[in-house]
Amino acid sequence: MTAGLSSERLKRIDQHFQEKYIDTGKLPGVLTLVARRGEIAHFSALGMMDVENNKPTNEDTIFRIYSMTKAITTVALMMLYEEGKFQLNDPVHMYLPEWENTEVWVSGEYPDFKSRPQDRPMTIRDLLSHQSGLTYGFNDTNAVDRAYQQIGWETMLSSPLPEWSKLLAKLPLLFSPGTAWNYSLATDLCGYLVQVLADQPFDEYLQERIFDPLGMVDTSFSISDDKLDRFAACYEPTPDGGMKPQDPQFTSAYRKKPAWISGGGGLVSTTMDYYRFLQVLANNGKSDGRRYLSRKTIELMTANHLPDGKSVIDHAFTPPPDEHRRGEGWGLGFSIALDHGKTQIAGSPGQYSWGGAASTEFWIDPTEELVVIFMTQLLPSGTYPIKRELQVLVNAAIDD
Repeated sequence: MTAGLSSERLKRIDQHFQEKYIDTGKLPGVLTLVARRGEIAHFSALGMMDVENNKPTNEDTIFRIYSMTKAITTVALMMLYEEGKFQLNDPVHMYLPEWENTEVWVSGEYPDFKSRPQDRPMTIRDLLSHQSGLTYGFNDTNAVDRAYQQIGWETMLSSPLPEWSKLLAKLPLLFSPGTAWNYSLATDLCGYLVQVLADQPFDEYLQERIFDPLGMVDTSFSISDDKLDRFAACYEPTPDGGMKPQDPQFTSAYRKKPAWISGGGGLVSTTMDYYRFLQVLANNGKSDGRRYLSRKTIELMTANHLPDGKSVIDHAFTPPPDEHRRGEGWGLGFSIALDHGKTQIAGSPGQYSWGGAASTEFWIDPTEELVVIFMTQLLPSGTYPIKRELQVLVNAAIDD
């Protein structure tokens, strides 16, 4: 028993993922950390970080955390909020002028759009809560997504943040800011806002203000040669229920520093590095005697910012297929649990979380004082119901 968590019940985590996912060839390997009240109760590495080269997953394995980057970018921006650099209702164009005249899509296909003025300007809160009108370009369901696809990820990845922002601002928004929720490149734009407001390159700001003070020595936007042997290979599922390499470590694009520093999905990290970061949030903004954010700011970030208490599904431009998201809202940087009768899973209202594209996950449960991190490397996320299964196993271990 550690911090009110049953050691015997926590062992079910390893058994479950070993038997259901690793032994069956669905996942290469997993690393799970469960902490409560600041004590690590379960930290387990299973399977392989590189199946082809028979390299086991270790506690210091480096993973692509993709959208788990968003939580770090949000904290960076909110640190500047606490310094009085901006207000949440400030229009984005106050700091990034190229966004002043961006319009809303009405009809047509790229580049021949018909558009109209926004009902009101896009604000910084719109960006943080994914109510900006931006999109990601992953789908083919509307003309704005298709425009992102036609411009292409290669163009984005080769563009420094100022040029990328100007390129994106020329495209119409999917909807007028504040009128809907849509997961998007908004947090990448938040990263550029950090750069402008701090008058410092975004990656340097993160290094100086978050990574160095917290001792996050393995968190960065690229992987150096001396750490390559700890960098996990990434996989994708095959039609027969297996997997195949998607991004082998030695040929990965992460070996080069990108021109486009993605605050929405660009970081690699280790489980312990990310745990150090999450403990700042779990400890109401403090770590090792140093304050990064105030308790009141974290309360603001973890409130539901969707209008009239709506859920993600009820406010989404295109409702996601996951019915359990009817019990989730959205804060500033996180999904927020609202109603566990609707999420249909054990947990606590106010739990906040998110995951990454390669099936990584984290959550913080302030009521139970839990911090949970799950690392693996399988694109895309959602291939398997990993978070829901893990959340059942973790909550079943609470024994006080």
